[in-house]
Amino acid sequence: ESSTDLVFAGNAIVAENGTILKEAGRFERNIQVECVDVDIESLNNERRINGSFSDNLLQFGRAFRYIKFKLAASVNYEQDELERSYHKLPFVPEEKSLLNTRCQDIMNIQTAGLMRRLEFTHIKSLVIGISGGLDSTLALLVAITAFDKLGYDRKGIYGITMPGFGTTDRTYNNALRMMKALGITVKEISIAKAVTQHFKDIGQDIDNHDVTYENGQARERTQILMDFANKVNALVLGTGDLSELALGWATYNGDHMSMYNVNVSIPKTLARHLIMWFATENSSSTPEGLAIHETLLDVLHTPISPELTPADAEGNIKQKTEDLVGPYELHDFFLFHMLRYGFGPRKIFLLAKNAFEDKYDNQTLKKWLTKFIYRFFSQHFKRSCLPDGPKVGSVSLSPRGDWRMPSDASSAMWIKECNTLPD
Repeated sequence: ESSTDLVFAGNAIVAENGTILKEAGRFERNIQVECVDVDIESLNNERRINGSFSDNLLQFGRAFRYIKFKLAASVNYEQDELERSYHKLPFVPEEKSLLNTRCQDIMNIQTAGLMRRLEFTHIKSLVIGISGGLDSTLALLVAITAFDKLGYDRKGIYGITMPGFGTTDRTYNNALRMMKALGITVKEISIAKAVTQHFKDIGQDIDNHDVTYENGQARERTQILMDFANKVNALVLGTGDLSELALGWATYNGDHMSMYNVNVSIPKTLARHLIMWFATENSSSTPEGLAIHETLLDVLHTPISPELTPADAEGNIKQKTEDLVGPYELHDFFLFHMLRYGFGPRKIFLLAKNAFEDKYDNQTLKKWLTKFIYRFFSQHFKRSCLPDGPKVGSVSLSPRGDWRMPSDASSAMWIKECNTLPD
């Protein structure tokens, strides 16, 4: 290369789908060799689902030099290590500035979707079930943002807390404090008497804390929300998130149902950061601002639970979701790599080992990956009739667009592959 007018850095770059994986040093006089893992499977899947590649190939395609080589395709999942590392939270950007921008964009998408639905239906009221947990908190924050932008009175948002047999003082008080501080209409409707009567009607022993005991409470809450919305000419705003939909962790025709769901594409790990971002961006020294900030922080530190079984002897949450279905950070990792790149169990297991080697052993990863695969397939019937809601990222389970799957699809091959993974 001539240096008459220009000097070339001479650095080599390895990139995958626009992301730089590794870069050699610049202005080096000696030969440099850089080794990195390039995920061919993810590139092939990207080309399969993204039409822009073939469009650009036709318009801008040119000849390339091909270098042929042979590489063994087998992978030793007990010994092999990857050259690159994978982020534990693929839905959450690692860089703080990018995370803040992403949270702003996502909140804007959720808000715009809700505003459009309210304007289209000519409705100026919302009904939300407020539990004091992550998901209902996020939906409420989106709702008040939408109302403020539309110039609607926040009193048109009816927050209904519906204490039941498993409701703890912590979540109950957080729900009330947050609704009052945000200036919405607060209503409290206990479900205890109605559910007790319902159990008598169907012959359910109230001391038998089985799935009927749990789902009966969830469906009673949904009935209250729907009927109250009819009474005040409002929309029922759904609160269930993407992680719960993937696992089917929702009561069919209970919290599974609403008239519009702003959280439908928000995974649990991202919901935490959205609430933290809101708490940080909207903090103030006013009594209301301090109450909102402190309550949001406590919501973030509250164990995730549907609170459908009685609390422990000290009044604390006994039924913890992650003890039953597994850590959401793992399930969101599995979900992202399965839906975004089309990876199977063996590939996902390898990537999870890389990302969580400091936290989970092989046996734990295998256990929860198998659980995820089983529930993802068996619970798809709940996703086949989802309410509308905005897509906010590259992963969506909408049956009308991104994810079309038979409700009776067999998971046998996937489970069989999970069984071959090392303990």
